[in-house]
Amino acid sequence: QVQVVESGGGLVQAGGSLRLSCTASGLNFDDYAMGWFRQAPGKEREVVSCISWHSRSTHYADSVKGRFTISRDNAKNTLYLQMTSLKPEDTAMYYCAAVKLPGGGYYLKPQDYTYWGQGTQVTVSS
Repeated sequence: QVQVVESGGGLVQAGGSLRLSCTASGLNFDDYAMGWFRQAPGKEREVVSCISWHSRSTHYADSVKGRFTISRDNAKNTLYLQMTSLKPEDTAMYYCAAVKLPGGGYYLKPQDYTYWGQGTQVTVSS
């Protein structure tokens, strides 16, 4: 049984930092591309950042480039999202997702991902 669990969300002031973590179990983490997505109230779920299984390829939404960094530790089955210079518009539920892509690469659309966590709330106050 595959489980994906996010942690690290919280309330932070604008300009602050948070580090999200996502641990996946029940799958061969090395075979999976991973992604961070977010969804604000009344808005569609959007991609934040993605990473290939070997970390050679990454993607960032324009809105977070230069502020967020995605990384993974395959030995720990864990994905990370370091978020700095946070803005109120970053407020959302953040989700971790996995899709099997052993050849490398990643997908950008939420519907292309197979496994999802329950999400962790990030709230940035102004």
